[in-house]
Amino acid sequence: MTFHKEGIPSLIITIIVAGIINFLTFFFCASCPIVLWLGYLLSAFLLITILQFFRSPNRSIVMNENHIIAPADGKVVVIEEVVESEYFKDKRIQISIFMSPTNVHINRYPISGIVKYSKYHPGLFLVAWHPKSSTDNERTTIVVEHKNGQSILFRQIAGAMARRIVNNAKEGDKAVQGDEFGFIKFGSRVDLLLPLSMKVKVNLEQKVRGRETVIAAFE
Repeated sequence: MTFHKEGIPSLIITIIVAGIINFLTFFFCASCPIVLWLGYLLSAFLLITILQFFRSPNRSIVMNENHIIAPADGKVVVIEEVVESEYFKDKRIQISIFMSPTNVHINRYPISGIVKYSKYHPGLFLVAWHPKSSTDNERTTIVVEHKNGQSILFRQIAGAMARRIVNNAKEGDKAVQGDEFGFIKFGSRVDLLLPLSMKVKVNLEQKVRGRETVIAAFE
């Protein structure tokens, strides 16, 4: 288990805030043990929260060219057929993974291939489960073309708490299944838009783990 580099600014701010809390409680409330310990506990809570938000667990992967693996930790909240209007402009299977604040926030490539499209969209910060969050929220869209000629699209979607999306995927990049391509600070949602021919391997409400859970398979 390591600490992700995206969390370093937040960790520094938290340490400063915790230091101020401890100093003030000690300076003004040294004679009141209950208040003093409450200050210490608050500082510890803030620090532990940031450390778990930005944890980066070591996970193995069994690479399989036929599989689509989970791009993020979380819970499957949508499995439905939709019309994808940004890139493919046709019908696709949408699988959405909701990332809570307690999940690992790293995003990983679900397949290997070539990045054909990568675009940032400014937008709103609706709650991640809102029906319009996929199209109205701040988000990034990435398309990777598999060596079999089929392509999949996936989106990082901001939510009510998530105010920063990190996307390192650039058009022309070589995507490697399981490698990190981005990060969503403080959780939110990742959508996968897959060809209709794919065999879905997960169920609604199922908890998935990035880099490990098989989401779907090429037929």
